[in-house]
Amino acid sequence: MSKRKSEEDEILEAFDSGLLKRVKDVEKEIDEHRRVAEESFKRDARINIRLSSRDLRALQARALKEGIPYQTLVSSVLHKFVDGQLVDKAANK
Repeated sequence: MSKRKSEEDEILEAFDSGLLKRVKDVEKEIDEHRRVAEESFKRDARINIRLSSRDLRALQARALKEGIPYQTLVSSVLHKFVDGQLVDKAANK
């Protein structure tokens, strides 16, 4: 038997009891969610930033190790930071 979180159990119980209903136009809902997801990942802005040569070399080396372009790595790190997935340890002291 697979282990499920209590939240998942609550959802299944709500579905089984008839509290959850399918949306009327599921394809339309899926399309709308897909559109919102695509919009959130568009890269439509540019920035210029000055870094130390040492930091740039370290970024490039790390990106090479990860197998991705260094600009993609920088973008990913910035996205995770603003999304709250990365925390500035110095700010939490």
